[in-house]
Amino acid sequence: MNLQLKAIKEVHQFFTSKDIPHVIIGGIALQWWGEPRFTRDVDVTILVPSGDEETVIKKVLSAFTPRISDALEFALKNRICLVKNKDGYEIDISLGVPGYEEEIMRRAVLCTLGKKISVRICSAEDLIIHKAVAGRPQDQSDIESIIIRQGKKLDIKYMRKWLKEFSQTLEIPEIRNRLEKPWKQLMKMHKVQETL
Repeated sequence: MNLQLKAIKEVHQFFTSKDIPHVIIGGIALQWWGEPRFTRDVDVTILVPSGDEETVIKKVLSAFTPRISDALEFALKNRICLVKNKDGYEIDISLGVPGYEEEIMRRAVLCTLGKKISVRICSAEDLIIHKAVAGRPQDQSDIESIIIRQGKKLDIKYMRKWLKEFSQTLEIPEIRNRLEKPWKQLMKMHKVQETL
């Protein structure tokens, strides 16, 4: 088993054993929904009730090695816990809050990576939403690859609803365009194919 799969398995087993809702996001989820590309870490979102952050972070830091000296303080301030497993594989744990993250957990998909590792990954739609909000050039390429691969199976209404909310909350109107432009290209391509 390679180091990445071992880290994914450790993360899944830890949060499952602690009854902490969690879902794999980022590059690992992209391998499932879009065009696979190399990723150096494991990204996971966990659902943490307001007020329980410190307790949960301490549990994480007791099981994984912190990557920075002030890991607890950093996690409480930035809502991301930077750790590594015993093999030194980097793990980024985002602390979600009730609301949108509850939707992510509800819509998560159980998938099998490698030969026998079952993990919960975010839906293709939620991965697109994450990447549209992040908005880096690589995220845009990833959005396009997911749309090309998943096509009309994607729930466009769900994505539009949340991207509208994020674009208004963050006051970044172009967040919505990061989905709409490749989606319109897909629809145009389908119309061409249907007329052939």
